[in-house]
Amino acid sequence: MEAKAQVRHLRMSPMKARRVVDLIRGKSTAEALDILRFAPQAASEPVRKLVESAIANARVKADQAGERFDERELAVSAAFVDEGPTMKRFQPRAQGRAFQIKKRSSHVTVVVAPVKK
Repeated sequence: MEAKAQVRHLRMSPMKARRVVDLIRGKSTAEALDILRFAPQAASEPVRKLVESAIANARVKADQAGERFDERELAVSAAFVDEGPTMKRFQPRAQGRAFQIKKRSSHVTVVVAPVKK
């Protein structure tokens, strides 16, 4: 039984978040959490929380269905980052000009599922 968790409007550019998500795709959840715990990127903390949330969602789904649940059998089956809305800000520059600053955001989705044997 697969479970999904999402974080929307994460104030981080999708490019930076994809670097972290690419590290955990296809790994077991325990290994993914270890990788994220020690990754130096700033996006690793929200992605780690997201993986933990997906594991908790899988536990709840298994309890509702009356199935056996073992966290060690789960793996990150899908993980992707979509682009969220971009906030546009202006910074004053020399001689009355304005420079546009784009504050990007992202939508991160993680899906965990039991490993196929």
